[in-house]
Amino acid sequence: MSKRYSQEFKDRAVRMLVVWLAGDGSCSQWQAVNEIAPKLGIATESLRRWYERHLVETGVRQGLTREEHEEIKRLKRENAQLRRANEILKTASAFFAAELDRPAR
Repeated sequence: MSKRYSQEFKDRAVRMLVVWLAGDGSCSQWQAVNEIAPKLGIATESLRRWYERHLVETGVRQGLTREEHEEIKRLKRENAQLRRANEILKTASAFFAAELDRPAR
């Protein structure tokens, strides 16, 4: 069962890691994460991922920002909805075209 952490908690944890890395130039990211995560009661992998996301969000590292990811999800949903609507319209069009081709009784 996974814990859900608030965005505020994640931001504070990342800020703590950033300050730690800035203050101790000899400390690697891996060492800092392994020292800070247990103190906060979180998994080291969680803190590492939050930090990587922070680097993308701030433009230090390439990747999709949270807003870009949300936009892509929204566009994919919209695209699927439009495809369904097109299929319905094609089916209806074929039905009514067949009705027009039938001789009147």
